[in-house]
Amino acid sequence: QVQLAESGGGLVQPGGSLRLSCAASGRIASINTMGWYRQAPGKERELVAIINGGGTTKYGDSVKGRFTISRDNAKRTVYLQMNNLKPEDTAVYSCNYYGLGLGNYWGQGTQVTVSS
Repeated sequence: QVQLAESGGGLVQPGGSLRLSCAASGRIASINTMGWYRQAPGKERELVAIINGGGTTKYGDSVKGRFTISRDNAKRTVYLQMNNLKPEDTAVYSCNYYGLGLGNYWGQGTQVTVSS
């Protein structure tokens, strides 16, 4: 079992920044990927960014150049730095952990609202 603790959501004005964090605990696979997905009202869940243990990243097209994902393997934590936020970034952001041999786990989600 893997537990994910998210933090860092909130309300920000357009053009502002936020940093999300997600810490994993419990059983941890030696090979894993952590990242973020988001879902806005009335829309399907979409990839924001993911990163594996070696630091290889993948971003959704809508956030490339504005968001940066990173991780601290010693702390089992993944970070999402979100800059130049836009109203269309408003969504519930959920942390995801995929561990080889363990499967897929999700955090409870954190609301990000971009509004003036």
